[in-house]
Amino acid sequence: MQVIQQTLERPVWMDGRALALLLAASLTTMANATISPALPGLERLFAGDPNAAMLTRLLVPAPSLSVALFAPFAGLAVDRFGRRLLLLWGVILFAVAGCAGLVLPDLPSIFVSRLVLGVAVALIMTAQTALVGDYFNDDKRSAMTGLQISARNFGGLVFISLAGWVAAISPRWPFAIYGLAIVFLPLMWMVIVDPRRSQAPGAKATSDAAGHPSFVLLLSLLVLLQALTNMIFFVMPTQMSFFLEAKGYDAAMMTGAILGTVMLSGGSFALLYPRLQRATGYAGIFLIGYAAMALGFLLLVLAATTPVLFAAAAAIGAGYALVSPSFVALTLNLAPLRHRGVSGGVLTASIFIGQFVSPLFVTPLIAWHGYGTLFGGTALLLAAMAMAAGLAGAAAKVRRR
Repeated sequence: MQVIQQTLERPVWMDGRALALLLAASLTTMANATISPALPGLERLFAGDPNAAMLTRLLVPAPSLSVALFAPFAGLAVDRFGRRLLLLWGVILFAVAGCAGLVLPDLPSIFVSRLVLGVAVALIMTAQTALVGDYFNDDKRSAMTGLQISARNFGGLVFISLAGWVAAISPRWPFAIYGLAIVFLPLMWMVIVDPRRSQAPGAKATSDAAGHPSFVLLLSLLVLLQALTNMIFFVMPTQMSFFLEAKGYDAAMMTGAILGTVMLSGGSFALLYPRLQRATGYAGIFLIGYAAMALGFLLLVLAATTPVLFAAAAAIGAGYALVSPSFVALTLNLAPLRHRGVSGGVLTASIFIGQFVSPLFVTPLIAWHGYGTLFGGTALLLAAMAMAAGLAGAAAKVRRR
């Protein structure tokens, strides 16, 4: 496949293909967290179901299970059958499965529709990641990975804020928001093409095609770290509405506002990612990002007032948005071109494995020890991760000398 060169004078976001890929990226946040403000209402709506409490909490991470299981196979399909076809079908399936909750009669059937939604997300994310690697190189690629996270966050801000409003009317209305994916389909249809499979000659292209000699080991480490990062971050959309309800807030409206703050902060800081990455390197980015997340969870422990809650959400959103692009950028830099789809699929699976296990691990911990212990322990873990990143960066500098 030919890597398509970009001109230095043209900002990457002005490329129609980049815009289409950024719209696709915005869908991935919508997939899980859009219905978060509706969770207490859905639990009350289906109160007759003896498993309503657990099923309701699993609706948010349910797509993550499908993505975790299906994404590696989606990556293989993307490498074999092309990126464009699977991206377009993924968007169509996304809209249909996402809107199904409007009419399905019970929680088990809604849960199944959320699993199907995860299949759509796997197709979209693996195709999108591979296309970023195909279309862009070097600084353009780094800029795109940051813009992807920004698009996810700003898209999440719009979708989750809207969901907070409509959930106050009916807990079913947030499912209608998934239909917006169809609006993005015409642009994707027009501008997304599969790069040619022939690789242009040249030392840079050959190096990019070959990948890193130890890419399997390094990718495995990235996968584990990203799964842990997402398990921690997903405390916010899965537990925040219940935490706020326990503190006496209007859970539907306040959850939308808090998660909107996470997205707004994350989207803003993700725009700074290329500049910060060049200045500090990947180790520096992980240090800053994990330290910000640690501060955010510490503030949740101390959250006696509403402004502190919003400050905590902003810190967590900023930190997560800074570390997330590095996983994609490092994977695209390490993986051979011929394995870019499956590498993106495995990386995508790690995100959603972390998201799915988050409530399974966290909900019993809250029941046994309360929110304070959860948030305090999470802050300590993130602080240790930040220190490890700093030590790794310092060791790398010593080796280079």
